[in-house]
Parts: sequence; structure tokens; C-alpha cells
Amino acid sequence: MRNLVVRLVLALGMLGSAVSHPARAQQAAPPAGDEPKKYQLGGVTVSGARNLDPNTLISLSGLRVGDDINIPGEEIGKSIRKLWGQGLLGDVSVTISRIEGNKIFLDYNVKERPRLSKFTFSGIRKGQTEDLTKKIALIRGKVVTDALLNNTRAQVRKFFVNKGYLDAKVNVVQVADSALANSVALRIDVDKGSKVRIHDIAFEGNKAFSDRKLKGKLKKTKERKPYKFLTAGKFQRSEYEEDKKKLIEFYNTEGYRDAAIVSDTLIRDSQGLALSIKVDEGPKYYFRHITWTGNYLYDDKTLANVLGIKPGSPYSKEVLDKRMNYNPTGQDISSLYLNDGYLFFTIDPVETKVDGDSIDIEMRISEGVQAHIKDINIAGNTKTSDHVLRRTLRTLPGDKFNRELLIRSQREIATLGYFDPEKIGINPVPNQADGTVDINYTVVEKPSDQVTLSGGWGGYAGFIGTVGLVFNNFSLRKAGNFRNWTPVPAGDGQRVALNVQANGVQYQAYSLSFTEPWLGGRRPNSFSFSLNHSVQRAGAALDAASDQFIKVNSATVGLGRQLRVPDDYFTLSNSLSYSQYQTQNYIAIAGATTGTFNNITLNTTLARNSIDNPTYTRRGSSLSLSVNLTPPYSLLNKDHTSNEWIEFHKWMFDASWFTPIVGKLVLNTRAHFGYLSTYNSNRNVGPFERFKMGGAGLGYNGGGNFLVGADYVGLRGYADPGEAYAIPTAQQNQPGGIAFNKYVLEMRYPVSLNPAATVYVLAFAEAGNAVDAYTNYNPYKLYRSAGVGARIFMSAFGLLGFDFGHGFDSVIPTALNPGTQDMNRFHFIIGQQIR
Repeated sequence: MRNLVVRLVLALGMLGSAVSHPARAQQAAPPAGDEPKKYQLGGVTVSGARNLDPNTLISLSGLRVGDDINIPGEEIGKSIRKLWGQGLLGDVSVTISRIEGNKIFLDYNVKERPRLSKFTFSGIRKGQTEDLTKKIALIRGKVVTDALLNNTRAQVRKFFVNKGYLDAKVNVVQVADSALANSVALRIDVDKGSKVRIHDIAFEGNKAFSDRKLKGKLKKTKERKPYKFLTAGKFQRSEYEEDKKKLIEFYNTEGYRDAAIVSDTLIRDSQGLALSIKVDEGPKYYFRHITWTGNYLYDDKTLANVLGIKPGSPYSKEVLDKRMNYNPTGQDISSLYLNDGYLFFTIDPVETKVDGDSIDIEMRISEGVQAHIKDINIAGNTKTSDHVLRRTLRTLPGDKFNRELLIRSQREIATLGYFDPEKIGINPVPNQADGTVDINYTVVEKPSDQVTLSGGWGGYAGFIGTVGLVFNNFSLRKAGNFRNWTPVPAGDGQRVALNVQANGVQYQAYSLSFTEPWLGGRRPNSFSFSLNHSVQRAGAALDAASDQFIKVNSATVGLGRQLRVPDDYFTLSNSLSYSQYQTQNYIAIAGATTGTFNNITLNTTLARNSIDNPTYTRRGSSLSLSVNLTPPYSLLNKDHTSNEWIEFHKWMFDASWFTPIVGKLVLNTRAHFGYLSTYNSNRNVGPFERFKMGGAGLGYNGGGNFLVGADYVGLRGYADPGEAYAIPTAQQNQPGGIAFNKYVLEMRYPVSLNPAATVYVLAFAEAGNAVDAYTNYNPYKLYRSAGVGARIFMSAFGLLGFDFGHGFDSVIPTALNPGTQDMNRFHFIIGQQIR
């Protein structure tokens, strides 16, 4: 830089020794002294350029051949400043090549700045190096300018300051790279120093609220105390400014509309940082009179009841806005109008009088006219057919605009499972001139088919391999055209599932199912059928000739429909199934060792589902009451004593509620009940269709439902059925319970809502019990557990779950399974479990 200044001064003066020219006879030297002489620029050349284009540099200088320039004068100085301002050159000097009459020829001698060949970090961990490499975005081959060096230094320091290293020092060193001409490597030396944490936050001027209360409103700026081991205690200016806004918003919500932060001081001491915040709360204001103007559809009393703000309530603009426009816990003024088609409705609250601590509000309403839906436009469904989306919509052309139905339509699209629920867009486009509105829906397709390739270890069968294919958006209509097989015809919302489980000849299971959710295409009446076959062999000789086995063949056909009463969240489904159990010397089913057993069952399920998102649910509920009935053989024929025709009636109730707590944190509460009995009190409940409780709810040792004809109910923290310390007893040949109850509290928080891999973590507490006799039933005798876990939903593989549970209550083993009870259990879950 010093060399440039010298040359620039000389160029502006007499050029001196910095301006030279060949001593040839035809050339005249420029005049000495201060009197400038005008020349015509005859030509410009560039020397010293290696990577830069000389013609580009000449163009950047601003000088053109034929221009008149003064020597000495400003023209050359300006050209040097222009070149220097590009940041590409480290040095520039100008010499006179020659003078021919009144023409002068100049040569710019340049020294290019070096280019970046590589960069390294010192003084930090590998993980931090990777994060910084992405952040500073240094590109090899880029010219190393002062701006680049300063920006790199600032970005690296900011990175560590945001992590609490307020004393971080960064030095960027240029090292010549001998392998490449005119190139340098940057060594970024980092001295992080120690973390500087906030050890104290104090408030001054607060009378209405305690320091503790106000500290809780600072979401990102927290004190670091010995007992707050999860609190970082770092200070970040941008987050602190946001916290100050939230603090004032809190005061405003509580009625202190004039509250302000007078001053805030950050003090550096030997312990770290001390933050002092001085507030001026001002007086607390209250709502007094709320009057209405412009309302014709609804009277003042109706609107006041919907608004729900009583005179004397603390004044809060936030509460007022929620009650006017969007109240997540109930109805608001806008929904009252918008759900009845008044899309052009507006409401403007005006403070008409402030009297002491009381405020009068006038609600000025413009109701407008009812808007009707004109066109429904859908974009983004590249795979799913339009009619699959349109049949789920609650907003139809010609209908009155209805905000509630618009939100319901969004939910219905999300529950299809074919689109990213976080990217479903709804954009009403009103046309006030003709009183209509177009509604534009946008969706983003996500993979919905699943491929299952898994293995598991079961208590009876050893290693179990599983191959499964689930096509959730199948199209039977397109199957006739070979061009649609890419790899399968898709887009009509039908579901086809194929599944094979096997472990040689010891255990084999095959299943095929098909579901049409809109039979006939006009109403959401579902049709489904399934076929299943499984065989399991036991005993010493595990081959096809084994004399210990159970074979199960079953077929099911079902019909379901959406109800309109009590509301259209209800569905009623009925199915008829036939199962045949063939057993021989099979000790795992008590009382059914040898024989052929037939089961004809009618299932009826009444369910209500209002959840907003099946992958990560934030709000809503899911309720289900189902009953399974066989023909009452013993009542129809009192002499009927054969067990070949299975007789029972089974009732199950499942309930699940989702409640948002803060942000994305969700509380899921569940309750489950089951009851199994016979029609004839003189006839015992058979070994089939019982309830088996424990583990992840996947069957023996988590290996799968080997004994078909049982309902497996998970209870984390306890053994799988068939193990020692299983519930209700530890015998592996225990047929299971005839009644159960279970309760769950589960707190969920999402790590990633990416539709390709939705991940959330959870903490749970649950309790349950299954009993093998009605006389043993006690609703308060429960096996309790708690733990943590995670769920990963991948479109291609479905749901994977990992749980670690601790059981609090002992289960007494039997003589068959003595030993020490393991109170800690790790569970692996495949597939969505309701119980």
C-alpha cells in the first residue's frame, strides 16, 4: 500500500523517477516544472499480468486511446485508483513507453494479488473445522484480498462469540504455496479462550413481577448456575434483543401497555457476565367499555360473548387480537363471519378513551358480502391423481367460503400420507368485484411406498427374516397399461401390502392385503380384503416332518364408511373373517395341543379421528371402540361342547389425545382397555384371542406375533410375553390374559420434520396389567414404568422406534423361569403401535 501511495503521488505530480521513457532521438521529454502539458493517449499496455486479462485491466482503468490527458494531471491518478479499487492488484505503477509528437504511450506495471490454494485451521476441534468450512465458504482460486481476509477473520470470531467465547482471537496468516505460482495458503489460527457465561441477571424497577418471573420470559438469555447444568448461559446479542422484545410483549399482555426497558448494562467481571436490566412498568390498564359499530348480522351481545373479554380484564392487545382473529382454544370474531362466507369482513379496534387506568374500545366492523368459491386449483401433485385430492376437499365450487372447512381440507390432505404435511399451501384469491374467491392448493409429493427388509431374534424361532412391500398410493385402474409400471402403477390412493416372514421350515408367514378407500369413487366407503398363512414348528426335529406345529389360514373382507353424525370425524367399519388353526402336539397353546379349530368373527369398529398429522401429531384425538363376535354356538345348541368352533366376544377401547404444550412440544395421553369372555358362563375362555402384555408389543422376545390369534399389548420396561417375568405370569406356555388396562403419558419433541426422515424424541410414563381370571382383576394393580425413546419415520421403511424403559414393580417368576429380574429394558419397535 505504501508503494502505491508513492507512485500515486508521483503520477499526480511530475511523475519523477516513477515515469521513465526510452532515450530515443524522436522522443521529447515531458516538461519539467509545474506547468502541465496536454497529450493525446496513443496507446496503453499492461506488463506483469499473469492470470488477469490485460484488455480487461485497460478497460477498468477508464482510459481510452485518443483521450486527452495532462502530464502532470489527475487522469493517471484516477485510473490507478480505479484499478486498485477492484481488489485484484497488490501494486500498480505507470511508466511512459514513448512519446511521438503530441501522442503519449503508457505502460501499467501491475503485481497481481495471490490466489487462494488451500486453507487450514489450528487450535480448534475437527467438528468445529467442518462447521466453519461451510460457514466462511472460502473458494480455492479466489483472489486473496484485504476484504476476504477481514471477512474470514470476522466470521470465525463471530462463530465462537455466539458459542460464548467472547475473548476469541483469530489470526489469518498467508503462507506462500511453492506448488502453485502466485498462490498462498491461509492458516487460520484460533485461540478460543474460555467460555464467558452469564452468572447473574438482575432487574431494577420491577414491582408487579418478580425477578424470577421476568427471567423466565428471556427464552434464550439465561443465567448459568450450578443447579442449571442444562443451561448454556451464553450471551448472544441478536438473541438478547429478541428476548427484550418478548419481555415487553409479556408486560403488554398483562395490561402494562406503556412498559419499556429504560436501560440495560452488561458488566464483565471475574465470574463472567452480569446483566442488569432496568424497566419502567408504567401503570396497569384495564378494559372498560367495548362497543360495536357496523354489525348487522350479529347483535352486540352475541359478539361480546364470542370476544369473551369482560370489563375489568387486564388490557392486552395480544389477547384482543387473538379473540378477534384467531383463537386456538375456541371461536373468535373473524371465524364467526369467515365460516359463514363473509371473506371480505374486516374489524378494526379503536381506542376511543383512556381514562386513568381504564380504556374504552370501539370495534368498527365492515361485514361486506358473502363470497362463494369459484375455482379450485391444485398444483404440485406430480404422482397423485387430481381426483384423489379433490374428493378429500371440504371446499367445493359454488359453496360459500368457510375458513373452518378450509383448515379441515388441509388436515384431510395431510392424513392421506402422500404429501409433505409441512408444505401444504392454501391461498384464497378473492375477487371483491364479483364476490367470488378462487382457492389454490399447493402440495409437495413425498415417497409413500415402503420396503421392509429386516431381521429379528425371536424366543422360539431364532433369527427371523422379513421382506415386505407396501404400496400406499397404488392404482388398480392403471395396472392394465404396462407403461404405468414404474415400478408399479400409482396415483389412485389404493393400498397393496405383501409381507413374508421366514426362518427356514421352523417359521413361515405370508400375507396379502388390498384396500380401496373410496369404493365406487363417490363416497369415502372403504373396501378391504386380506389373506394370511403362517406355520410354526417346534420340537427337536425342526423339519417339515416335525410332529409339533401350528398352522393358521385366514381370510378377511371388510367395509367401512364415514359417518355424518355426531360429526364427520366418525367412521364405522365392519369386517368378516375366517381363521383355521391346525395344531399338533403344540405345547405353546395350553388346552389346544392337537386338533383343528375354526374361528368365524364379525368385527365392528366405531372410531373418531381428528389428528392433524399422522407422522408427527400436534393436536387432535383418536378414539376407537371395537367388538369381535363369534356365533354363540353354546347358546344356540346347549349340547354344544366342541372346541373345534371357537366362541368368544371381545371388546377393546383405545383413546389417544394430543395436546400442544409449548411450540412443537406435544403431550400424548393414552388409555387402553380390553375384555374377553364367552356367551355361556359354563364354558371357559379358550386359548385363542387373548391379551399378551409386555415389551414393545411385538410378540415373543420382540420377534413377531408367532402365535397368531392373540393381541399383543406393549408395556415398556417389562419382558416380552414368553420370557421370565412376563405379565401376568412367567410361563412361556401361558395362553395370556382375558382382560387388560393400560395408561400412557408421553411427551414428544421433533428433531427433524423432514418428510424423508421425520425424527422425534420422547419421554414416557406408563402403567398396565393383564389378568388371566376375572377374579384377579384390580384396576389399581398396575405395573409401572418410565423411560425415554425416539421414533424415526422414513417414507421408504415406515416407523422405527427405540425405547429404554425402567420397570418399577417386580414380577414374580415361576419355577420354569427362575432368576434375577431385569428392571431395565431396551425395546426396538417396527410399525405404528396404538397400544
